[in-house]
Amino acid sequence: MSAPDPVRLTYRETVAQLASAQKRAARGAPAYSIYVNRRIGKYLAAWAYRSGLTPNAVTAISAVFTFSGIVVLALAPIEWFTGLIVAALLVIGYAFDSADGQVARLRGGGSLAGEWLDHVVDAVKIATLHLAVLVTLFLHVELVSDAVLLIPIGYSVIATVSFFAMILNDQLKSVYASRSLGAAPRGESTVIRSLLVMPTDYGVLCLVFVLLGFTPIFIVVYGLMFLANAGHLLLAGHKWFRDMGRLDELAAR
Repeated sequence: MSAPDPVRLTYRETVAQLASAQKRAARGAPAYSIYVNRRIGKYLAAWAYRSGLTPNAVTAISAVFTFSGIVVLALAPIEWFTGLIVAALLVIGYAFDSADGQVARLRGGGSLAGEWLDHVVDAVKIATLHLAVLVTLFLHVELVSDAVLLIPIGYSVIATVSFFAMILNDQLKSVYASRSLGAAPRGESTVIRSLLVMPTDYGVLCLVFVLLGFTPIFIVVYGLMFLANAGHLLLAGHKWFRDMGRLDELAAR
């Protein structure tokens, strides 16, 4: 089935086509990513598709906004408006990150190279964002204790491990399914579960940077987000390990 001609589709028709072609959200995916970021990404994807942009070009636009935000976060002096700029750049970058996959679906499917590029950009983003927090706290903030600097270091570790674990989960389940043993069942996302895991949502983290100009409040909220993500990784890691054990048992039958 060939992709529709973007020239013949109106913007509204393109948005409608995207709405009917959305992939199912993962069970328990965070609320901002599902209900806000995906919707913003849909409108950006419709614009990008009608403009003739490829999914990789959309990924590149996402990277420009995201890493501009990270550079501003790390190097700009902290004023009341600095966090607004950082948050805006990160939010736009995240929306384009959602749009690239949607453009790929409109064009008839993505590519392995495009998926690789998307994941690598995400990996760099996750690894550098919290290090940028570390740099700005070290350069621009008079801290009550240097121990505060351990928060972004720990957050970077937690975020990187969580991202790797989720990607590895998907890859191992894909291999498991390719052995014709049947893919593990995936339930639909529920609103309550989505709300409960909001502290793990990258989009919520982007919004937290609005508080950067009010540094003591930002450090407290950022620290609470770190603790929530650390707790989630411990609980989810235990579940993921048991899931892999069940796949081992099924594969051995």
